[in-house]
Amino acid sequence: MRRALAVLAAVPLTLFAAACGSDNGATPGATTSATASATASTAAGAPSGVKVAGNVGAKPTVTFPSGTPATKSSYEVIQPGTGAGVKAGDRVIVNLTVYNWDGKGNAVAGSSYDTKAPETIAVNEQLPQVLQEGFTKVKHGGRLLAVLANDSAVQQQATTPAEPTKVFVFDVVGTQPAALKAATGKETGESIKGVKVDNPGGEKAPTLTTKTDEKAPKDLVVKTIIQGTGAKAQANQTLVVHYTGKIWGSDQQFDSSWERGQAAEFPLAQVIQGWQKGLAGVPVGSRVVMSIPPDLGYGSQAQQGIPANSTLVFVVDVLGAY
Repeated sequence: MRRALAVLAAVPLTLFAAACGSDNGATPGATTSATASATASTAAGAPSGVKVAGNVGAKPTVTFPSGTPATKSSYEVIQPGTGAGVKAGDRVIVNLTVYNWDGKGNAVAGSSYDTKAPETIAVNEQLPQVLQEGFTKVKHGGRLLAVLANDSAVQQQATTPAEPTKVFVFDVVGTQPAALKAATGKETGESIKGVKVDNPGGEKAPTLTTKTDEKAPKDLVVKTIIQGTGAKAQANQTLVVHYTGKIWGSDQQFDSSWERGQAAEFPLAQVIQGWQKGLAGVPVGSRVVMSIPPDLGYGSQAQQGIPANSTLVFVVDVLGAY
C-alpha cells in the first residue's frame, strides 16, 4: 500500500493491503448510485472510462474499461456533495479506496472503509495538480474519482520501474479544524524543579530557562503548564506543535520553532521516544514542559547542538492533532 500511495506525498501511509470484497449496502440519507450522476466533471483530457458505483459513505464498486490503462491523469466529480466546500489549504478528511489499474487484475490496494480509519489529506502544492484542482470541486458529503498516471508521479530514477496507474475514490467526510496559534487554557502552576517557564500570554513564545545546579531527573518528567481543552493527542496521529529545546543545566538552546516563525508538523511515531511518551494523551491546546533523559533522547550519539548523553528539556505547545 505504501507504493500505491507514493504519488500522494500528503496522504498518511496507514492503509494496508485489503482483500477485494463488497461493502456496498445502502446508508440512510446517502446519495444515489454514482454512475447515475449527470453533473460529473472531468479534468482536461479524455475521460478515463472508469466507472464508480455505490453510495457515498460505503466502500465503492469500481469497474475498469478493457484495454490499456490510462496514461494521463484526470479527475471526475462523482457526487458534488451538499456541505461546506473544500478550498486550497484545507485538511480534508476522507474515506478513500485505492486500486492498481494494471489492465489485468486491477486489484484494490487498500480502503479506509476496511481499516475503519478515515485519512486526512492536506490540499496543498504537495499534491498532484489533478488533486489540487479536483478537491476544490467537491463539498462535504461528495465523492471524487481520481486517476493518477505516471504523468503525475514524482520524478523517478531511470532504474525504477514505472508504477501502475492508480485509481483513488475519495468520499469527503469533513475538514480538519485549523491548528491553534498558541496554547489556550488555564495555567496550572506545575513545574519541574530546576526548570523555569515564563508565559507571556497570547500568541507570544514562552521563555524556557534550564540553567540550574539541580541534578537532571533519571526518568521522563512531563508537567502541564497550560491545560488545554481539545482532544487528546494519540500515538498514531500527526501533531502540529510549537516548541523550544534546551540542554539541562546549561541553558543551551538547540532548537526553536518559535524562532523560525513556523509551527512544526510531524507524525508522533517518528520522533524521539521522549516525545512519543510525553505527548501521547496531551490535550490539544496544552503547553507542557518535558525533561527527557538520554535513553529517551539521542543517547550517546551527539547531534548538532546537542552533546552526547544530554538530558533534553522542551517546552511544547500542542496546537493540533489529526
